[in-house]
Amino acid sequence: QVQLVESGGGLVQPGGSLRLSCATSGSIFINDMGWYRQAPGAQRELVAGITRRGTTNYADSVRGRFTISRDNARNTVFLQMNGLKPEDTAVYVCKMTTNLPRRDYWGQGTQVTVSS
Repeated sequence: QVQLVESGGGLVQPGGSLRLSCATSGSIFINDMGWYRQAPGAQRELVAGITRRGTTNYADSVRGRFTISRDNARNTVFLQMNGLKPEDTAVYVCKMTTNLPRRDYWGQGTQVTVSS
């Protein structure tokens, strides 16, 4: 099975920044990539997504603060998080999809904690 590996999580103060990375290796063609998050007591939500062509979408709560990007040659997706707030505290999970046929692949998650 395809294995996704996330990195870049950690503890930051409000207003700080982090950059998350998620990568897989091997000869697999990835179409869409995205980041989800799940906070304690909350449902998992889509934070940001990006198509292979570079079209992006963001949750309203992070738009203007977070930026998603990808490196297709390395099958890597990034999430640049600026102006972090305590409400951003969650486990962030990477997702990648293939088409024809469609398959979803999930990472193990990386913890982001925003606290003073």
